[in-house]
Amino acid sequence: MLDTHDRIFVAGHRGMAGSALVRRLKAGGFTRIVTRTRQALDLTEQRAVRRFFSKEKIDAVFLAAARVGGVYANNTYRANFIYENLMIEANVMHQAFEAGIRRLLFLGSSCIYPRQAAQPLREESLLTGALEPTNEPYAVAKIGGIKMCEAYNAQHRTAFRAVMPTNLFGQNDNYDLENSHVLPAIIRKLHLAKKACKGDGDALHSDQQRYGPIPYDVRACLDALLDKAGHPTVFNTNIDSRPKSPGMVMWGSGKPLREFLHVDDMATACLFVMRLEDERYEQMMAEAQISFLNIGAGREISIHDLVHLVAQVVGYEGAIHWDESKPDGMDRKLMDSSRISQLGWQPTIPLKEGIERVYRTFSK
Repeated sequence: MLDTHDRIFVAGHRGMAGSALVRRLKAGGFTRIVTRTRQALDLTEQRAVRRFFSKEKIDAVFLAAARVGGVYANNTYRANFIYENLMIEANVMHQAFEAGIRRLLFLGSSCIYPRQAAQPLREESLLTGALEPTNEPYAVAKIGGIKMCEAYNAQHRTAFRAVMPTNLFGQNDNYDLENSHVLPAIIRKLHLAKKACKGDGDALHSDQQRYGPIPYDVRACLDALLDKAGHPTVFNTNIDSRPKSPGMVMWGSGKPLREFLHVDDMATACLFVMRLEDERYEQMMAEAQISFLNIGAGREISIHDLVHLVAQVVGYEGAIHWDESKPDGMDRKLMDSSRISQLGWQPTIPLKEGIERVYRTFSK
């Protein structure tokens, strides 16, 4: 089990998941938390990782570092996603083992499951069918991480554990509209739309400085909303590119169902799993013939309903349009988290409350 005096390396501490883990560890009384920026330690470089572990004398590892993104990023930068994630996993796990570290937690993703897997997704569905094509390289890399944990445990008697969180959201999320996941993208789009309806051009420029470029299709929507409200347009987009009925355009049909978990709940679950007694954890794994645990909220919502929930929280009252020429991804992706529930963990942050927390931070 982890001890509060253990020296713990959180890989990926600047990301949403990693930063939540650092907050949770500190709240739990852990005082010897080790972190490194990518500039200080490139986890894709084997020699650098080996030097780090030989020098730092780490007791346990939370492996939250990864290249992540939404549908567009996964489908566009396929080589980057498989290469970087495989290299990070291989280097951190192997060099941790070489340094004598027995306890490690690997964070995967719900995209590891086959596209046509029975819902809700159970751990034993892994590798029973073809993956969703749009994020297959990322999914393969995450499956590789699971199998590395499994293999090192079997051969070397390590206690490398793996968890598969559902779609996460929360503090330090990525709001880049070309690389973010669905929920932060919706939050940012509707926030921008609200500001456009109010004619707040300064807020639109400030948003770009804070969260990155606004893609042309979104700028066209914002100019249409500004024009409808009788305000000067900000981005000078072509009139023909703007929606015929002013409003914000969302990708896909809105029909797919998704599950969302606040990242602080995920962090609590990860610490819970790492502190489980070996005998209890290994007994469940052996009886179920699985090598990782799902972490989810147990509830799902359509993208359509999610958009309208976010609009309510944000305060956007304008029109919402759907571009069905854009991909939806999997029709449904609900995790079966009954096994971690049986062990004693439950999420505590409802979806709307979590979105309200996020928006308060986002809109400051």
